[in-house]
Amino acid sequence: MKKLMIGAATFALMAGAAHAADELTLQLKWVTQAQFAGYYVAKDKGFYEEENLDVTIKPGGPDIAPTQVLAGGGADVTVEWMPAALAAREKGLPLVNIAQPFKSSGMMLTCLKESGITDPKADFPGKTLGVWFFGNEYPFLSWMSHLGIPTEGGPDGVTVLKQGFNVDPLLQKQAACISTMTYNEYGQVLDAGIAEADLVTFKYEDQAVATLEDGLYTLQENLDDPAMVDKLTRFVRASMKGWKYAEENPEEAAEIVLENDETGAQTIEHQTRMMTEVAKLTAGSNGALDEADYQRTVDTLLAGGSDPVISKAPEGAWTHAISDQALQ
Repeated sequence: MKKLMIGAATFALMAGAAHAADELTLQLKWVTQAQFAGYYVAKDKGFYEEENLDVTIKPGGPDIAPTQVLAGGGADVTVEWMPAALAAREKGLPLVNIAQPFKSSGMMLTCLKESGITDPKADFPGKTLGVWFFGNEYPFLSWMSHLGIPTEGGPDGVTVLKQGFNVDPLLQKQAACISTMTYNEYGQVLDAGIAEADLVTFKYEDQAVATLEDGLYTLQENLDDPAMVDKLTRFVRASMKGWKYAEENPEEAAEIVLENDETGAQTIEHQTRMMTEVAKLTAGSNGALDEADYQRTVDTLLAGGSDPVISKAPEGAWTHAISDQALQ
């Protein structure tokens, strides 16, 4: 009887282990905010659990390089902008895009109307423009290259101000224009008391130099492992379910994000506005990378002047293998 009881206990333990949820870690590109609402919603609403996944979401920050976290084994998947991902790939890190929840770019240059800028080609020369770096500068450099405007200053060129992740250079009039995202910094400018009527914005999408943002990336070795492929497929399916829920329920999504913000730095007003704007960028995406959008990104990066982010067209930088299975 004693042996039978031990056997039953062992069987129960094994059965429990067999049904344990598969663990997966996601590294975000930035801090907890509505930019990543789809993942927090998928976790909160039980979409990951329905796919037998136990997902850990790791916030990013100014001192965290998502691709390095992935390379070091600290995450299975990361959210990253394609320029940074392709640059890392060319340098030897085999990153692969497995899904693209963001269909459109939210990147803009926001200018003070008093600067007199109404047309980029005619009015940018001689001005100081705030630009984010750390891989975020490449769309800007490509844009200037397309316009034939040097970025070393002077009356015929623009002076590039390396902008922090804030809007101070515009508020302090250190720059005529600064980099903003439709869902974040632009709202910060408005919150600072500058009226929309006193601003001029230029969206990268409208200038035909936008690059893909906030894709999901993993390492090639994970795609060579059938068990990991299955796990990633379930992750993408649940994540896209989270994104579509967030699109349709922006206020609830913002509340879920706020519940996950351990810093206490976010407000419900800001996150609701952010989610409303982010929904415009995820709209139209079912999670599968659009080949035309990918090619536009590559072409833009290759046209980045004398110091392009990539020197040749990448090979094997994306796959539909995961999204095709996830969307069945």
